[in-house]
Amino acid sequence: MSLFKPRLSFSQIINMNVGFFGIQYSFGLQQSAVNPIYDFLGAHPDQIPILNLAGPMTGLLVQPIIGAMSDKTWHPRFGRRKPYFMIGALLCSICLFFYPFSSSLWMAGGMLWILDAANNTAMEPYRAFIADKLPPSQHATGFLTQSFFTGLGITLANISLFVFQKIGYLKQMHGQIPYWVFGSFFLGSLCSIASVSWSVSRTPEIPPSDMELEIMRSRRSNMFTPFIEIISAVREMPKVMWQLALVYLFQWYALFCYWQNASKSIGLSVWNATPSSDPEKYQEAVGWAGLVNGWYNVVTFLSAFALVWLTKRTSPKMVHVICLFMAGVGLLIFPHIGNKYILFAPMTGFGVAWASMMGVPYLMVVNNIPKERYGVYMGIINMMIVIPMILQTVTFGYVLQHFLDNDPRRAISFGGVLLLIACAATLLISPAEPFEENSSNIPSRVGG
Repeated sequence: MSLFKPRLSFSQIINMNVGFFGIQYSFGLQQSAVNPIYDFLGAHPDQIPILNLAGPMTGLLVQPIIGAMSDKTWHPRFGRRKPYFMIGALLCSICLFFYPFSSSLWMAGGMLWILDAANNTAMEPYRAFIADKLPPSQHATGFLTQSFFTGLGITLANISLFVFQKIGYLKQMHGQIPYWVFGSFFLGSLCSIASVSWSVSRTPEIPPSDMELEIMRSRRSNMFTPFIEIISAVREMPKVMWQLALVYLFQWYALFCYWQNASKSIGLSVWNATPSSDPEKYQEAVGWAGLVNGWYNVVTFLSAFALVWLTKRTSPKMVHVICLFMAGVGLLIFPHIGNKYILFAPMTGFGVAWASMMGVPYLMVVNNIPKERYGVYMGIINMMIVIPMILQTVTFGYVLQHFLDNDPRRAISFGGVLLLIACAATLLISPAEPFEENSSNIPSRVGG
């Protein structure tokens, strides 16, 4: 990419990130609908973590590889990142359409692997797309616009579960899965391909310079090249990224604890019901969990642009510290609430924190990343997300069974404690200074 990056208008930044909406709708269904589907299909509580292994494993394998590949990709017509957006979105739409037809645990688990691989193929280049297109002074707006669309997409996914459940004839069952689940997945299938197509058609990519093209053409590539690039990037990784990895270890382990147990926690604390003891009331709890999760994502997209203002007036580090503290306290309170309406209170702080999690950490590291390796380093940041998730899926079943008495309410409290530890770890981060720009918006140096 050429060094000069013109400032984009707010509407142009919105257009380039619309595709993030469809990608995050799919992730919203994974947070709120996939685990209840496992419950409907007869999964035991301690089986749920390992059934969620698909998400972090595909993220670990797909995102850094796609990032490394996209760094080395350029086509005059299709661009650098956009081919990966479209391939991922198309596969995602197909998987969302067929997912609720799963008739067994192995089928649902297998489909999740394909769905997550498609999501990760589309999502990783989007992070690099911000760094590709925007000058440093607009990075906060770009990354937190993605937080906005994260909140909006996941909100629609969760609210759709609640709304479709209220349609009488959709309460009928297709095998072991109610039809209202189908409605949410079909809508997601449409949103995925439509929103990514909008961004691809409205946003041109910045062509690489002649020198960059010459370098790309001179480098011989084979099937091992992306892996070699990932290993090299990890060895040369800036210190601030290692510090962020410690934060992510606790942060993302905690989030998986919440997403896997929210519906069951609400079922016990509000309805005193489990999937086996009272399936009808548990369905109500699933619908209400969708509404609660929808609310925290409403807060996410309402607060995202306020966080842009805060990061510019304080620092990304302190914004993230405050947000993680609110989220940790919220999860400690959540499982002790018996009134379903009061559940929205702790989730308000969680929603602000979710906006921060989806955008602010990138601001702490982007100034230390060389522009020609944006893709691979954004993929490595995703590795920092998914490795804690993998640890959670393979260890938390044992923790839940032997230390938390298979009680989903205790699982969520455990997640709250981990978020507070992540808050403390954020204080150890030494982020890079921002770029200084001249009047032509050309970066004159890299902080650090």
